[in-house]
Amino acid sequence: MVHFDQEKLDSLHNIYKINLINSCSGYKPANLIGSVSKSGVENVAIFSSVIHVGSNPPLLGFVVRPSGDVPRNTYKNIKETGVYTINHVFESIIDDAHHTSARYDESISEFDVTDLNTEYKKEITPPFVKGSPVQMQMQYVSEYYIKENNTTLVLGKIINLFVKDEIIEKDGYINLGKGDVATVTGLDGYSVPKLKNRKGYQRPKINV
Repeated sequence: MVHFDQEKLDSLHNIYKINLINSCSGYKPANLIGSVSKSGVENVAIFSSVIHVGSNPPLLGFVVRPSGDVPRNTYKNIKETGVYTINHVFESIIDDAHHTSARYDESISEFDVTDLNTEYKKEITPPFVKGSPVQMQMQYVSEYYIKENNTTLVLGKIINLFVKDEIIEKDGYINLGKGDVATVTGLDGYSVPKLKNRKGYQRPKINV
């Protein structure tokens, strides 16, 4: 195996190091976060940092990178309106979903520069991504500044969940493989995994 100690990691070329560290954590969810500004401009952007925080209440988090001179339109819209959507990326929209990582001015909607389509649901303000097999309306709850790398963990509560009928199992399990849901490794490596099997609840072995 190739060994990267602290000295070697520190000496790596920047791009190589970014690719290495971003991919060593394994497969990550590929999600599109939809939002709308107070002035009505729609925004959609890809995130690979959405995490499950808890089920009761149903909380999800995602990480916002340091802003600096880079516009963070999604974060700005969420802070202005308090609501947003999280949509699973699926196989046929990977190219357009990835393009939303490009840095557009806040006056330009990524829906207008890609073939991604909005979907609005009754009495819900932010846009969903049409065709996504799992769509969630989120309500901003809180945020936590991470001083070690100047990022922010944003927490939101699921207030509406929409799932395609054919991917929900009888026990409530969502079979993402049936929806061709994509994952991402690093910054640009996409995969579409399929479920191999499920394991039951584990209890300690009696004769150990």
